[in-house]
Amino acid sequence: MKPEQTAAQLVDAAIGRAGQSQRFIIALAGPPGVGKSTLSEAMVAEFARRGQGAAIVPMDGFHLDNAVLDLRGTRARKGAPFTFDADGYAALLVRLRAEPDRDIAVPVFDRALDLARAGGSIITPEHRFLIAEGNYLLLDDPVWAQMAALFDLTVMLRAGLEELRQRLLDRWLALGLAYNDARTRAMSNDIPNAELVLGSSRPADLEISNA
Repeated sequence: MKPEQTAAQLVDAAIGRAGQSQRFIIALAGPPGVGKSTLSEAMVAEFARRGQGAAIVPMDGFHLDNAVLDLRGTRARKGAPFTFDADGYAALLVRLRAEPDRDIAVPVFDRALDLARAGGSIITPEHRFLIAEGNYLLLDDPVWAQMAALFDLTVMLRAGLEELRQRLLDRWLALGLAYNDARTRAMSNDIPNAELVLGSSRPADLEISNA
């Protein structure tokens, strides 16, 4: 199914559940390389087509900085659950729900620069629907499960591991890595993270295959 078709189905579900709420938060989870960013952008466009304000609140904005990971000796695992500020992301979601009438800055991750940019996006009162997008939002772990009550609709996007391997390899190649380096990056870190998401996430309200 094309992202636009999937987005239309998810927007239908969100609008149907939202009622008169000022702010409605959708958790879009899934393994790395499954297409969360593409689907999130398609959903924002679909909400706009229906006259509804929407924005993406990416978990990736809470990557720990490379300098911090170097100090901890965990930079080779950047992207694993313990390399994010999960508490910080949860606190942001709490604020976004509690203060729907204010402009709130959110950080975004710049993949080309390999760092998070503070204040990279602004959530405004016009953004009624928020798409919380990230690998670990439904992970069955206390650090991540604290967010469960903040989500009005949860979605898990899935794909097979072979498909994910190819997509992740292509991602690193597109960023300029040599083939062997790209393959090492995908297989030593991304795929273990994907296996964790697929095997250890809590059930979602909606599960979608993006094979």
